[in-house]
Amino acid sequence: MAKVSMVEREKKRAHLVKVYAGKRAALKAVVKDQAKPMEERFTASMKLAALPRNSSATRLHNRCQLTGRPHAYYRKLKLSRIMLRELASFGQIPGMVKSSW
Repeated sequence: MAKVSMVEREKKRAHLVKVYAGKRAALKAVVKDQAKPMEERFTASMKLAALPRNSSATRLHNRCQLTGRPHAYYRKLKLSRIMLRELASFGQIPGMVKSSW
């Protein structure tokens, strides 16, 4: 089980990404537009840099929904490998059975 503080930090980052997504996209569009004057692009770049760091989507890290484990994460199921195996053993995941030979 991951530390509660780390899980909460990730939730806070996800919230900030959601809040600032529109503003970030608009500023990035201005920065990338070569037709705009250099001063306007520079001011947009400075405004983009002034936004909170945690509002960037690249700062998010995938974590297991049940345990908060950051490694061995299956995106499709949003679970770590350990919880995936445990739930599969209990028959909680439809169509998945533990292999044996």
